[in-house]
Order: sequence, then C-alpha cells, then structure tokens
Amino acid sequence: MADKSEKNKFNAPGKFYVDSQCIGCALCNSTAEAYFSMSDEGCAYVSTQPSDDAGKALCTEAMESCPVQAIGDDGE
Repeated sequence: MADKSEKNKFNAPGKFYVDSQCIGCALCNSTAEAYFSMSDEGCAYVSTQPSDDAGKALCTEAMESCPVQAIGDDGE
C-alpha cells in the first residue's frame, strides 16, 4: 500500500500520488498516460490530476495494477 508520507517530489498536488516504492516499470504511464509520467530518475509520478470521472477511473486502474502498490489515492 502506498504511503502518503513517502510521496515522491514530482507529483502534482492532489488526490493521487506515487510514493518511493516505485520501481519504474511504467505500467501506470501506459495505463493512464495523460496523468502519469516518468522522471529522469526513473520513477513514475502523477503529472496531472484527473478532473473528471473517466480520468479518475484510469488513475484508479493504474493504482490497482501497480505491481508494488506505489500509487495512492489519499493525497491532498
């Protein structure tokens, strides 16, 4: 489970985030490319927070698919 206190520094402020457990597999980016990006350091981050239900559904799908559970949905 993602840890809100371990959010990586690249995340856009908001509900969804990626934490320090990210292994850089890019599955989230391929699932929801409008919302996730990869940093030069090789970790994923939320580049844009979703503003509609379709975007939230894609981010939730990415979160549920993350092999290391590095995506959280309790951001502020």
